[in-house]
Amino acid sequence: MIKEKTEKKTKKTVRKKKVIKKPEAKKLKKSVSKKKIEKKEIKAGSGKYFEAVGRRKTAVARVRIFTRGEKVILVNNKPFDVYFPMRKLQEVVKSPLVKMDCLGKFRITVVLKGGGFNGQAEALRHGITRALVKYKSDFRQELKKAGYLTRDPRMRERKKFGLKRARRAPQWQKR
Repeated sequence: MIKEKTEKKTKKTVRKKKVIKKPEAKKLKKSVSKKKIEKKEIKAGSGKYFEAVGRRKTAVARVRIFTRGEKVILVNNKPFDVYFPMRKLQEVVKSPLVKMDCLGKFRITVVLKGGGFNGQAEALRHGITRALVKYKSDFRQELKKAGYLTRDPRMRERKKFGLKRARRAPQWQKR
């Protein structure tokens, strides 16, 4: 018997790079420095508002404080006590308003994305605090002392290869 050798044919796919020609980009001059906080007063249908962004872990809260209108806090078009049913999280959200004695003075609308309940509540607190500082710069010192203006930098550590999680090694077996 004669053994026949079969050759395996491999297909090589060659990807061609697409070259997109772009017109020369115009250089833009930046007139506002990074450290300078700019007051953002925008006239909308329901009056002027102050806008700020708060962050915690992977949660991002875009906060708008309106000086006019019904005095409620809306989170993703829901009342905040419905969105955050736990009392502890409600207190976290209200803490900068209580600290500055502004609890019933504003209509606050919030768009929250990412993270879990606790991260979202702390991101919302950070956003409300930043918006209050834009509304009245006198609030800055007291809110900074309370620790509400500091963005919590702690993030989840990335998973490493060969491990189950960031630092958790696979279970060791003797045999």
